Amino acid sequence: MSTSQGEPMPDRDRTTDDESTTRASGSAAGGPPPKVEPPSIAGESVLAPRPATDTDIEREMGRLAAASGDADGVLPPRPATATDLGHEIEVLGSAEPLAISTIDQPPPSAAGDLPAGPSRSGKIRIGDRMFRGMSIGSGLIIIALVVAVGAFLVVKAWPALSKDKANFVLSRDWSTDGKVLRFGIVDLLWGTIIVSVIAMILATPISLGIALFITQYAPKRLATPVAYVIDLLAAIPSIVYGIWGLIVLAPALEPVQRALYHLDFIPIFDKKNVATGTIFDAGIVLAVMILPIMTAISRDVFERTPRQNIEAAWALGATRWEMIRLSVIPYGRAGIVSGAMLGLGRALGETVAMYLILSKPATGAPFTPSIFNGAETFASKIANNAAEFESPTSAGAYIAAGLVLFVLTFIVNAAARAIVNRRKEFS
Repeated sequence: MSTSQGEPMPDRDRTTDDESTTRASGSAAGGPPPKVEPPSIAGESVLAPRPATDTDIEREMGRLAAASGDADGVLPPRPATATDLGHEIEVLGSAEPLAISTIDQPPPSAAGDLPAGPSRSGKIRIGDRMFRGMSIGSGLIIIALVVAVGAFLVVKAWPALSKDKANFVLSRDWSTDGKVLRFGIVDLLWGTIIVSVIAMILATPISLGIALFITQYAPKRLATPVAYVIDLLAAIPSIVYGIWGLIVLAPALEPVQRALYHLDFIPIFDKKNVATGTIFDAGIVLAVMILPIMTAISRDVFERTPRQNIEAAWALGATRWEMIRLSVIPYGRAGIVSGAMLGLGRALGETVAMYLILSKPATGAPFTPSIFNGAETFASKIANNAAEFESPTSAGAYIAAGLVLFVLTFIVNAAARAIVNRRKEFS
């Protein structure tokens, strides 16, 4: 074979062609394929080394014995092999392909990360001990205060309760001036509960509407000022509410009260000829006072509604009201109820405003359920008769009334906490 210029081909090319022809003829004849050398770089194999076996070790020992001139070919005692020791032979490299571990491992901590819990030495840091102690101490202090108040009320009220000649729960008498004590809380319990219920009936829907308006309807530039004004109502002192209710609100509510006289066939609307200072007036003032806390809690709950719930309602073609009814209100139901219960606890203990607004019924007057009559609550009764706290026995009767109010408020707040705990999304 020659090149295009007529020169003979180099021997290297002819040798390559001969080798190809030989391999092809060998394969065609069915003979064994030629041995292919493993790939190497600079004379070193790039394949992973094969782990050594016992046979390899014996062959190497025989070679060493022959090289040392041992004519008899007697090998020295065979040393312990890896199989005898029960371990794998340690080799450099790996016969397995590279792989990425799928076992979840914590990411390495950054340089600025602080260790959580004990340090590497197993000791808790001083700062952690101090913070833990302060947290536990704060919780224990609150519990101790509640227990201490309850114990104080029980200790101070017990002498008067032991000398009471009337039924403390069902009696309508209240006489603590003489040597014989006769006092009961049924009238105080009715006045406290009915005023609080009126306040709750009026404040709950209004607070719910304000919270929905701020979170769902009002633009941002309007929602912020409205929320600020509602929160500002909580900063007004109780005595200001009381004076406003006595001088301004009560006279303005007289036409409304006279209009409701037409419903006197219902016992709670029975006419009692009390123009101002009625349970009706006190309930409205109290509703305004508890409005901020109920609105604030409802607003916070509505703002925490998951965005995916709202978007799902929009995707299904719901109107704004349907979105609120199906997504916002169900999610915030526990918050609405807990806010109402906390507002109720606030209403039960109101003192100064009720003391100024409510008119005291005549002594010995028959009981009436009408909201257009005067009444006394636990708090206003104690404030009205603070001048009688001269002897421990007389003061003990009012402390006993305070004990009932303490228990009632504690039950209401505990019920609110239980309702909140039913919804883990809100806690």
